[in-house]
Amino acid sequence: MRVLKYRKTAGKRLGSRHAKNAVREKMHISKGDTVRVMRGDEKGKEGKVMRVFPKNGRALIEGINLVKMHRKARNAEEQSGIREAPAPVHASNLMLLDPKSGKPTRTRAKIDDDGTKERISVKHGQAIPRVR
Repeated sequence: MRVLKYRKTAGKRLGSRHAKNAVREKMHISKGDTVRVMRGDEKGKEGKVMRVFPKNGRALIEGINLVKMHRKARNAEEQSGIREAPAPVHASNLMLLDPKSGKPTRTRAKIDDDGTKERISVKHGQAIPRVR
């Protein structure tokens, strides 16, 4: 690739383009967890995490943050219309629910004797299993 000399972007081109795309945010929730929304319009609602987007730090929650999408018919048999689908919510607005009490809790990491990392509930000190 030719190095640009006289452009504003000359210095930016020398770095790796894909390095910033590979950066991921640390997520305290994972797919299958039950979470409660703590901020925003959906505050107080609970749902199951369907998908996690670590690149932008968001998560898709079942039945939360529903938006209307307009769908055009692609062929003669298909019908166009408006459908509702969940939109991603930022992970900072979500809290993991404690499996014992059902209340929101922060998590702590603990490494077992066999070397596996597990999440520990701050409220009760019990392990929160990851649903895979």
